[in-house]
Amino acid sequence: MVFDTLAEQLNISPIILVFLVIWALIWKGLALWKSSRLNQPVWFVILLVVNTFGILEIIYLILYSKHSIPLNNLSVKKFRKKR
Repeated sequence: MVFDTLAEQLNISPIILVFLVIWALIWKGLALWKSSRLNQPVWFVILLVVNTFGILEIIYLILYSKHSIPLNNLSVKKFRKKR
């Protein structure tokens, strides 16, 4: 199988390689979908070309997509019910 040969060349377990590929595909898919829905073609191309096993995609989803929650604006008051 291709994964066995590649895993042997990279000196890692084939199971870890399959996990990394699935991990990267999930995050890449989410980030590409979000960038296309927000009409951000530059981000779409960057995310499509650069492969960082999900790291760049997670950073994009957290920091650069318009509808994500800014981490510095979270407060407990927003989540408490009004009385």
